[in-house]
Amino acid sequence: MLSDVQKEKDLRKVPIRKVGVRDLNYPVTVLDRVNKAQNTVANINMFVDLPHDYRGTHMSRFVEVIERHKVDLNIHNLEDILDDMITTFSCETAHIEIRFPYFIRKKAPVSGNSSLMEYGCKLEARKNSTLDMKLTVEVPVTNLCPCSKEISKYGAHSQRGIIKITVVSTKFIWVEELILIAEESSSSPVYTMLKRVDEKYVTEHAYDNPRFVEDSAREVAVRLRDDERIKSFQVEVENFESIHNHSAYACVTG
Repeated sequence: MLSDVQKEKDLRKVPIRKVGVRDLNYPVTVLDRVNKAQNTVANINMFVDLPHDYRGTHMSRFVEVIERHKVDLNIHNLEDILDDMITTFSCETAHIEIRFPYFIRKKAPVSGNSSLMEYGCKLEARKNSTLDMKLTVEVPVTNLCPCSKEISKYGAHSQRGIIKITVVSTKFIWVEELILIAEESSSSPVYTMLKRVDEKYVTEHAYDNPRFVEDSAREVAVRLRDDERIKSFQVEVENFESIHNHSAYACVTG
């Protein structure tokens, strides 16, 4: 009979708020608005609370929980996973963070050639007496500087940026919905593959729609604020400047 060292008593009277595993990579299936389901690889963090009188947590049990739910890992069954963690660890609070790349087949604006575009996503959930869930989507965009356009005789500098949207919602929201809001709030969407006719269109489209980081952040915030499904949100916009040795950044919460 092997000793259960984790169950030994600890006399230091220090409870631990979060203990668990980080950086666990696992193949998962997530919901896809067009194709119903999408296979991807998730990077998972899982934590529970530990009472002051327990020496340690059984780390292998986190993987056992994932194994029981790996076939259908999505926002609809996160609560089931958290309930399983609470039961498995006899704890009061359970946390899970799931980061994954999400791919959308995207057509170029003129040629119509399609290619896969990657977006970074994160699901966060926490449960004790209540359930809290967050969805984060990172959307690459192009923003063209309004000041540069205004003061220059010809041309204007543009930069690639990231619009990061985090929402707490009362009803289900598709990843694609948040991506569309971000892209429509920028000077131009970003594409994986563009032919010359597409590049011309994207360049001119960005020139006709100049945006500061402040503009993009506010445009997104207005759209989220008017969506009755969204309980709270945070919008972060960062432009990787093309003529400065720093980034421009704006953040709005609501």
